[in-house]
Amino acid sequence: MKSRFKLNEAEPQAYKAMLAFEDYFANSEITKTHKELIKIRASQINGCAFCLDMHTKDARKNGETEQRTYVLNAWRDTTLFTEEERAILALTEAVTKIAQNHVPDDVYNNAVNVLGKKYTAQVLMGIIAINGWNRIAITTGMMPA
Repeated sequence: MKSRFKLNEAEPQAYKAMLAFEDYFANSEITKTHKELIKIRASQINGCAFCLDMHTKDARKNGETEQRTYVLNAWRDTTLFTEEERAILALTEAVTKIAQNHVPDDVYNNAVNVLGKKYTAQVLMGIIAINGWNRIAITTGMMPA
C-alpha cells in the first residue's frame, strides 16, 4: 500500500484532538504493561502494521517479554496473563470487534468486577483511542519504518 496524506498536515485540528485523547490515556492510572497489551491486541485484530511495530517495540522497552508478545493473540490458551490482564484483553477484543457481538454482559461485568469502574472506564477509553489510531494509520497508509 502506498502512503496517503498525513492527517497532521491535512487536518491539524483533528490530529491535535487525537493527540489530546492519547495524552489522557497516557496519563491515566493504567499501568504501562496494560496500556501496551491494549494497543497491541487491538492492533492485531485490526491488522495495523504501523501500530503493531510501534507498540511491540514500546512494550519491550517497558519490560514486556517477547514470549508474552508472541502468544498475545492466543492469550486464552496460556497461563502467562494475570486475571486483570485477561479481563482487559477480553474487553479489548469485544470493543474492537463490537460489530460482531456488541460487548457481551459477561465480558463487561467481569472487567468491572476485576478492575473496578474507574480502571475499566480508563481501559475503555484506551481501547477507543487505539482503535481510532488504527483506523487513521490503516486508512492513510502509514507503514513501519
